[in-house]
Amino acid sequence: TSFFYAHTDQWRYEKLGMEEVLSPLADKKAFAGSMIDYNVRAERMGWLPSAPQLQTNPLQVVRDAAIAGLDAKDYAVKGLKDGSLKVSCTDPDHPDNWPRNMFVWRSNILGSSGKGHEYFLKHLLGTSNGVQGKDLGKEEAKPTEVVWHDKAPEGKLDLLVTLDFRMSTTC
Repeated sequence: TSFFYAHTDQWRYEKLGMEEVLSPLADKKAFAGSMIDYNVRAERMGWLPSAPQLQTNPLQVVRDAAIAGLDAKDYAVKGLKDGSLKVSCTDPDHPDNWPRNMFVWRSNILGSSGKGHEYFLKHLLGTSNGVQGKDLGKEEAKPTEVVWHDKAPEGKLDLLVTLDFRMSTTC
């Protein structure tokens, strides 16, 4: 999913360009960018689910709205328009936007069903991994919609719990 693609930092290694999947009839200049750029655009427009949605904790947004004397919805709309609130998908490597807890139930997300298992190990768990691809930032192949951090974070999760009653590759 887009959530895992962003938070396991697979987009930092993605070599497939949009021009490779674009219709030959389409204007290549109008559809430039990387895969993560299109994920961000889709999340921003509400076409893809996103979590967390905002870089600011929603509870803080409600508190700030009350202080400003505004309804939380109106405060959020105003903040998104003036840039004081940021959608989290534009900076998945900012610590405020990391997933901190993951609960796995009846899933082999590590080892078999998670696309990009080694990226899960490196960027979510911060453990031994076999990532062999080069981070494309070294080749200046950076996205336009996403904030680039020179060093990708490793070990974003604080807690991973598997609730399986049977042995799986995630265990």
